[in-house]
Amino acid sequence: MKNYEIMYILRADLDEASRKEAIDALSAILTNNGAEVKNVDESMGLRDLAYPIKDEVKGYYVVLKVSADTKATSEFNRLVKINRNVLRHIILVDENN
Repeated sequence: MKNYEIMYILRADLDEASRKEAIDALSAILTNNGAEVKNVDESMGLRDLAYPIKDEVKGYYVVLKVSADTKATSEFNRLVKINRNVLRHIILVDENN
C-alpha cells in the first residue's frame, strides 16, 4: 500500500453538521475499501478561491493523509466526482512518508 495525500474543497455554504457528515462520508469511502486514514487536517478551513468553481467563490479545504491501494483511491476518485458538496479534489502520492 502506498501513502497518499488527498485534498478536497467542500462547498462553503454547508453548516457545521453537514460539513462533518460530508467529511466522514468521504473518509468512509476510503476505509470501506481497505484504506487507512491516518490524519484529517481541516486547519486551512474556509478560504476564498482564486477563481469561481461551480459558481462558488469560497470553499472549505480538507487534507487527508491516507495509506491505501489503487482500488480505494480509484473508488474515492469515482465517487467524489459525482458528490455535489465537493468542488475540487486531488490525489497525490506522498513520497515523504
